[in-house]
Amino acid sequence: MTVPYRYYDIRRVTGEVTQIDVDNGKVEQAGSSFFDKAVIRVLGDKGWGVFSVSGEEADYEKLPEKLIKEALDASSITTVNISLQDSPSSIHKVPSMKENPADVSLDEKVSVLLDLYKHTEGQDIVSRRINYIEKDEEVSFSDSLGHQYDYHLCRCGFSVMAVASRAGIVQMGYERDHTISGLNIRHRQELASEAAHRAVRLLDAKPSKGGIMKAVLDPELAGVFAHEAVGHASEGDLIKEGSSILKGKINELIGSPLLTIVDNPSLPEFGFCPVDDEGSETKRTEIIKNGVLMSYLHSKETLASIGHGDTGHCRGMPGVEPIVRMSNTFIENGDASYDEIIEECKTGILLKGSRGGQVDPGRGMFQFNAEYGYIIENGELSTMVRDVSLSGEILQTLHTISLIGNDMALHPGYCGKGGQTVPVTDGSPHLLLHNAVVGGCEID
Repeated sequence: MTVPYRYYDIRRVTGEVTQIDVDNGKVEQAGSSFFDKAVIRVLGDKGWGVFSVSGEEADYEKLPEKLIKEALDASSITTVNISLQDSPSSIHKVPSMKENPADVSLDEKVSVLLDLYKHTEGQDIVSRRINYIEKDEEVSFSDSLGHQYDYHLCRCGFSVMAVASRAGIVQMGYERDHTISGLNIRHRQELASEAAHRAVRLLDAKPSKGGIMKAVLDPELAGVFAHEAVGHASEGDLIKEGSSILKGKINELIGSPLLTIVDNPSLPEFGFCPVDDEGSETKRTEIIKNGVLMSYLHSKETLASIGHGDTGHCRGMPGVEPIVRMSNTFIENGDASYDEIIEECKTGILLKGSRGGQVDPGRGMFQFNAEYGYIIENGELSTMVRDVSLSGEILQTLHTISLIGNDMALHPGYCGKGGQTVPVTDGSPHLLLHNAVVGGCEID
């Protein structure tokens, strides 16, 4: 006999993806594709049953009944007892767009990108690439509690890459911008030029020396640190699994009293979620406040299991089961100006931009590569350097923050976890760290 369900929800996402790739002056790709995907979760006697359907397989008039049965049957083989936390359920209004990308033809978008491409020219530039992606989605959600939400959200963005080469040295300049505010590729020539100019400047930059020193992080790299080193470590599923250095540290001072880190899916930035993917209200969550760990990020399941935090942080790609994810994660402003931070550093290094890295939230270790940097001498910027990184222990590094700027900036991008990629925003003002572990190449 089939055990009745305790709860179910259905999330259907239909939409269109447009991609344009310009590679060394040639339009390699320019077209759109459509998708229609749904996922249902049913909580049976003990655990979840999950079933997905897409495209022609989906008869949406019979979909709920069919999928509930399929997912309920799957739930009968689970052995882990799962409970769900009740949570507020409401939806935020999606902001209007300045220019709807759907109103602009594919040919016009290609023309604008080709114009941007022209501005990546430069001496020693040997390769150039521009990518544009636009995702237009209609989302429908309903559950067994009677909640039902529908919204439309369009995200679009582009990236510019320029590669310079001279005397066997190869360097790259990279710029990007993604938004929910509408078409964002017009009048961006300055951004395209900056990618090329930086690639060329890096050819003359010196490899950085490594060591323990004072370091200033720019808003992009500091935002990556907040996201990767702290945000992931605060996700409820990793806490539950025992795979986070932050487990068991609620209400402990884990960083500088100057530090407040927030995740806010209701903020109308690239990681905006009108409602999360299990129907929970989205709102501002302070992970760290004045250096004290206050909250974890949660789904209904992880909050019921371990507590301490808010729901509203459950996200999934179309047709895929949602998991605990960040959205818009940032370090709040302090009261120091940029000039004060550089002057206070006296001798050290300014690290700018991000070229990825790695983090182990279970062991509490991280390593991030900066795009480039500047040596700081006598409280002023001097030599440009490349091949530079920041590494260390998460908790130890949080305590080394001695000044926080008043110039927070947000940077959009994508975050991968559990085989899923979702749009996010990272941000921070400039930060001053003392005793930072800076990696580089030793030079004479």
